Amino acid sequence: MADDFHIDPTTHLDLPTLRQLLATKQTVKLSPAATQRIAGCYHYLQNRLAQSDAPIYGINTGFGALCNTGIAPEERQQLQVNLVMSHACGTGEEVPPELVRLMLLLKVQSLSYGHSGVQVATVQRLLDFYNRGILPVVYQQGSLGASGDLAPLAHLCLPLLGLGEVNYEGYRLQAADALHLFSWQPITLEAKEGLALLNGTQFMLAYGVHCLLRAERLAQAADVIGTLSLEAFDGRSEPFDARLHQIRPHAGQLRVAERIRGFLAGSELQAQPKTAVQDPYSFRCQPQVHGASRDALAYVAQVFETECNAVTDNPNIFPADDLVLSGGNFHGQPLALALDFMAIAVAELGSISERRTYQLIGGQRGLPPFLAAEPGLNSGLMIPQYTAAGIVSQNKQLCTPASVDSIVSSNGQEDHVSMGANAATKARRVLDNAEQILGIELLTATQALAFRRPARTSAVLEQVVVAFREKVKFVAQDRVLYPDLHAAAAFVRGYEWP
Repeated sequence: MADDFHIDPTTHLDLPTLRQLLATKQTVKLSPAATQRIAGCYHYLQNRLAQSDAPIYGINTGFGALCNTGIAPEERQQLQVNLVMSHACGTGEEVPPELVRLMLLLKVQSLSYGHSGVQVATVQRLLDFYNRGILPVVYQQGSLGASGDLAPLAHLCLPLLGLGEVNYEGYRLQAADALHLFSWQPITLEAKEGLALLNGTQFMLAYGVHCLLRAERLAQAADVIGTLSLEAFDGRSEPFDARLHQIRPHAGQLRVAERIRGFLAGSELQAQPKTAVQDPYSFRCQPQVHGASRDALAYVAQVFETECNAVTDNPNIFPADDLVLSGGNFHGQPLALALDFMAIAVAELGSISERRTYQLIGGQRGLPPFLAAEPGLNSGLMIPQYTAAGIVSQNKQLCTPASVDSIVSSNGQEDHVSMGANAATKARRVLDNAEQILGIELLTATQALAFRRPARTSAVLEQVVVAFREKVKFVAQDRVLYPDLHAAAAFVRGYEWP
């Protein structure tokens, strides 16, 4: 077992680290420095409240448009409990467990910097949930992505109070029963804690990180699958010559061209004479299209990594400066724009993929129509292309940006919102779709490649074909294909792409 991972305010939480944490059962703990900063901020706030009745938003006042309503000292704890209960208004489908787990981790990270005024015990309980696999039931709809992800985070934090529901080891439990299993008492929220827990971008961010890690894998897959399709189509290698790309040196374009050149090295198919002078754009413009998506994902990664290491609740407390500042770090606009951008970049990987599938089944360059061994009696791969085309069209609709929308809330106090939560859930659907589209292309490319035998492609691409054939067999005669399509999407999602 690997050593425990320590959340520390001086350590940058990057995407490779998150990938590793999500893939393992590594225990996460607060470092002594994080514990000290959390405790120091909490004690500063308590001392300040004991010495002064000056209004501090959400601590001794109401929330949103009720910010001018004072709250008596004896009611401040109940104010925080009421906040969590009243904001648990999530609807729609449940957030998948792996995303809830990530939300817990990211919320702890944000609270660990010591600018939120929470108890160490509160942060530790969130970590206990994470480490023990006690995953609160959270719903996908309810956040405007501006005052933080209020409704989803309320559901995430209800179990701290012994309220709401959790999923634990395959069972749905009342939160109170889950706490009883571990002899834990509900947390008693102090001033500011409910607000600190509910303000924040951890719903949007969890979706964003999850989707980005998958999108980066998909970009790797797209280069490999697209090169397989090029080989199956009897395409040319000249469009990937380094000299072409050095005179238009976008980073993603250079990288994709280099990868495709590597995949083609040693290919018997490339050594054969070519009959076509040029290939369609979907084959020869892969560096330009895939590369642009890669550059977009690089920007998105920068935004998400910054947010992973940020404090996103409000107000924020600066004990060293004797200050409590009310601002807008909970606003999701940076994430909303990045999530929309990521969805578009991923959708384009699917769009160009479907075009290659379409070209491969068209009966061109010596390939049989629809890649059927006996066309007419068999329809071959006619209809998987229909499926891919339908999904591509849906992705176009899903890529209408959420971040350009806004609806006034809280009696006009919260008059511009990011809609980043909608951008987040849409981005995940686009990614699911794109994985299926690339799976259909892989099914098609390997089918077409079989008609080029005995000539073979490069060793690295042949290895992919062998691995795929273990999951999806050659379509010699018509059969029920939906299990193959599902298996192909799972292969795209799970294979360790070169």
